[in-house]
Amino acid sequence: MTNDREFSDLKLERKECPKCGAIWINGEHRWSGTGNKGNELDLAGLVCNKLGDHQCINPKRGMDGGDTWAKRLEDLEKKKEQSDVDL
Repeated sequence: MTNDREFSDLKLERKECPKCGAIWINGEHRWSGTGNKGNELDLAGLVCNKLGDHQCINPKRGMDGGDTWAKRLEDLEKKKEQSDVDL
C-alpha cells in the first residue's frame, strides 16, 4: 500500500523576547494583548532602543525611526491644541 497523500508545509514557529516578552509568530511580530500585526521598528523605538540589551531578539533594535514615546506625546499635544482652537 502506497501513501499518495500530499502533506502541507504548514508550520507554527513562536519566538518570545526574553527581555520584554514581545512575540513573533512565523517570523512576524505581533503586539501582545491584541495579537495584531506589529511593526518591529515601532517596537524598537518604543521599547527595545531604551530598554533592550543583548537578550533582545528584535532585528530592528538599534535602528532609528518608527514610533517613539516622544513622538506620541507630540501628537497628543497637537491634538489638544487643535481641540482648544475648535472650542
